[in-house]
Amino acid sequence: MRNHFAAEIERMAEVDPNIYVLTGDLGYGVWNRFAEKFPDRFINAGISEENMTAVAAGLALEGNTVYTYSIGNFPGMRCLEWIRNDICYHNANVKILAVGGGFSYGQLGMSHHATEDIAMMRALPNMRVYSPSDAKEAVLVARHVNKWKGPCYIRLGKGKEPEIYPKLVRCDVEKITQLEKGENIAVLAAGPIVGEAVKAHAILKESNINIGLFHVITIKPLDIETITSIAYTYKRILVLEEHTIIGGLGSAVAEQIAGLRGIKAAVEFMGLKDEYTSMVGSQEYLRDYYGISSRHIVEKVKKLEKEAER
Repeated sequence: MRNHFAAEIERMAEVDPNIYVLTGDLGYGVWNRFAEKFPDRFINAGISEENMTAVAAGLALEGNTVYTYSIGNFPGMRCLEWIRNDICYHNANVKILAVGGGFSYGQLGMSHHATEDIAMMRALPNMRVYSPSDAKEAVLVARHVNKWKGPCYIRLGKGKEPEIYPKLVRCDVEKITQLEKGENIAVLAAGPIVGEAVKAHAILKESNINIGLFHVITIKPLDIETITSIAYTYKRILVLEEHTIIGGLGSAVAEQIAGLRGIKAAVEFMGLKDEYTSMVGSQEYLRDYYGISSRHIVEKVKKLEKEAER
């Protein structure tokens, strides 16, 4: 995913001389070609992400489109005050690329588990938040945010994410994608964790349980029209996220549904509870340990299905 995103930025930089990339002493294999082609527009700020963010804001306020890049929590959460004061307050045209959302860097422990980032970025005025699920969507998001003149936070997978949309052709990444039609329960997810929901759907289908499956690429601004339609169509909405259940996609969905009148779907959450991750291991292992893997989704849906039938 990250390599495809970088390749698209490189392609756009060939025709746009105002595109800059700043990195915090990481991503050499990802940005080598960009740095070789455009040495004056590639800046390695060193292990100083806060300074990288301030420089990016300055470049953006001079009329450039600037991308900052690092892994996990470093370009976002570590730089929160600089993002708030320098980028968002001035509505600066900076795109923050955070590679390794959720448990992508699971073996490196809590400091590298990006599990509160969406909540923090959603709270910032002027900030837009995107979470593509696979490489094809990452390219579409790259094209989309490059046209948008303002702050964007893009949460990317580390790489080798399974392909969710083999034949995807889409222009509007701000619309929620319906992957599967269902009856009582709709499952909403954002980012590579969608792959777990796809697996769960296949298992549930063998038991004649058909769930609606939806992917949210743009978490902020949220596609309110589709959320409203889902809320009035299904009995339950299950929001799955590789993130804390506080302030993330689930909160964004619940905030919108809370304002609707009449009979509407109840919202359930699957994500990290109000706790720090104390375990280390592969992304697959941690997803299962913290209850957001496909088998946990199947168990939760079956429970909700019984409740919906009452």
